[in-house]
Amino acid sequence: MSLNVEDLARANVRALTPYQSARRLGGNGDVWLNANEFPLPVPFELSQQTLNRYPECQPKLVIERYAGYSGVSPDQVLVSRGADEGIELVMRAFCEPGKDAILFCPPTYGMYSVSAETIGIEYRTVPALDNWQLNLPAIADQLDGVKVVYMCSPNNPTGNLINPDDIRALLDMTAGKALVVADEAYIEFCPQATLAGWLKDYPHLVILRTLSKAFALAGLRCGFTLANKPVIDLLLKVIAPYPLATPVADVAAQALSDQGLALMREHALQLNANRSWLLEQLPQIACVEAVFPSETNYILARFTDSPKVFKTLWDEGIILRDQNKNPGLAGCLRISIGTREECERLIAALQALPVEQA
Repeated sequence: MSLNVEDLARANVRALTPYQSARRLGGNGDVWLNANEFPLPVPFELSQQTLNRYPECQPKLVIERYAGYSGVSPDQVLVSRGADEGIELVMRAFCEPGKDAILFCPPTYGMYSVSAETIGIEYRTVPALDNWQLNLPAIADQLDGVKVVYMCSPNNPTGNLINPDDIRALLDMTAGKALVVADEAYIEFCPQATLAGWLKDYPHLVILRTLSKAFALAGLRCGFTLANKPVIDLLLKVIAPYPLATPVADVAAQALSDQGLALMREHALQLNANRSWLLEQLPQIACVEAVFPSETNYILARFTDSPKVFKTLWDEGIILRDQNKNPGLAGCLRISIGTREECERLIAALQALPVEQA
């Protein structure tokens, strides 16, 4: 009997539900508040025209500028195809499929589990506490056999920072046993909270960063891993030979110039101001049950009839992100911060909902 192609695939891949990115979920909106992107494009000129040669594996100018920006040394920086590749590189370098495990604390970013399943690594979950902080005693009970703990701060989709004292406790309990990977995809909206300065004290700390959010370059697919040199050297053994296309490195270097950094900081201030405005407006809407504090470019809110709210806004071209399937987030929608005009359209649409949805 001959096998079909599906039968040839690994069983865990056949059973895998791929990460449901905003673009995969689709929609025909004109107000995109579902992917935590910056709402407007930023201008760049392509200066590198020599495309017949392979690019550098780790473009020197990009590495040097990101090191300067993040306050670390160049040998503590690795650049990759988005932070998503960084998530996976750590697993590939440190976890033996079928033997080691990773751990994370839902509700949080969905790629940790998808990457683990794809590679064939066990993942363990320790649900966050009701205030979305770490349940440290429960984590301690689950650490046997765990090589990597992923922690998102500020956390996606809840928007909160993880308590720094708890992070120190987590680093202490994992010392000599496992890496702690702090996902800082949204750190530009609360730069004072970065753990980059902690690398000198914790050899097992790894930090993930991206140009997709405040830098307004989600379409570039460029991310960074910050870690001590021994970790970076191991990741360099498993990364693809040419992870960054020449035009990507070109634009990334421009984004990390003094002018590019000034523009990014201006954009972060704009979005933070729009977030403050939304945080004032949303609690006044009849169908809004709760609005949660946020240190990011999105807000999590709980609605009385979230499926109906989601569908009504979707039909009006305002696309939000449904969080109902995430543990502990029943009735919740995540709202990316758009331009002030987009935020005003959202509030007007919510105010116009029939009273029975309230």
